[in-house]
Amino acid sequence: MAWVMHRSSSDGGSSSGWSDAAAAVVAAAEERAGWEVRPSGMVVQARDDAAGSGGAPPRPPPPPEIKVRVKYGGARHEVSVSPIATFGQLKKLLAPRTGLQPADQQLSYRGRARGNAEYLDACGVKNKSKVALAEDPASVERRYIERQRNATAESANRAIGAVALEVDKLADQVTSIEKSISRGNKVPEVQITTLIELLMRHAVKLESIPAAGDSSSQKNIQAKRVQKCVETLDVLKVSNARLQAVVVTTKWETFDAAATTTKWELFD
Repeated sequence: MAWVMHRSSSDGGSSSGWSDAAAAVVAAAEERAGWEVRPSGMVVQARDDAAGSGGAPPRPPPPPEIKVRVKYGGARHEVSVSPIATFGQLKKLLAPRTGLQPADQQLSYRGRARGNAEYLDACGVKNKSKVALAEDPASVERRYIERQRNATAESANRAIGAVALEVDKLADQVTSIEKSISRGNKVPEVQITTLIELLMRHAVKLESIPAAGDSSSQKNIQAKRVQKCVETLDVLKVSNARLQAVVVTTKWETFDAAATTTKWELFD
């Protein structure tokens, strides 16, 4: 590394002591050992003889792997891992062996839970060290909440599906009444009133179903169907009232009594 010295100006430039600026440069250089400052001010990796001759500086070999013994419930796992790896990287190695995803794991060493960013060697993990693995309590809680949410959604879907089947039947009756009235045939008003009442009951059922996400969308679709059927019946009720009831009469044929005389034969 090239060092830069500044002479003190207290003795007219004849002193060989370091100035404050030179001392700061040395301190900074020591903090970033292996780096040098170019004349342009850019900090680059220090050059050595190999680099000056056109060869790449040799890289230090990676540290040998260690074997870490991991206890998970009644099972024991021995994992080969670099000592400079993090606990988060160790979790990834344990995932296929334990079936637990890294986010669901909690690793403890020397009685303390370790974070994903902590390094094994910095925490004192060595070859044959024992690490405890457990399911992360936060993960257990998340899964419990997820199961509850799924169960609620499944129950809501079943309830909405049952209402949808009933609405299908009532919608067919609405269509039948609409066709009959369009042909000029009067329909008993009680039939229309009963249909409206049944549809409103199903609207109340839908309103009482707790739903979220996709279930909420299905619930809204069925609610709109019920509303449309009720509105259609309201219009048909007015049209039906304007129609005259069809009176069926029978024309009877009459006969003349004088023309229908019978001559009877008398016997002694």
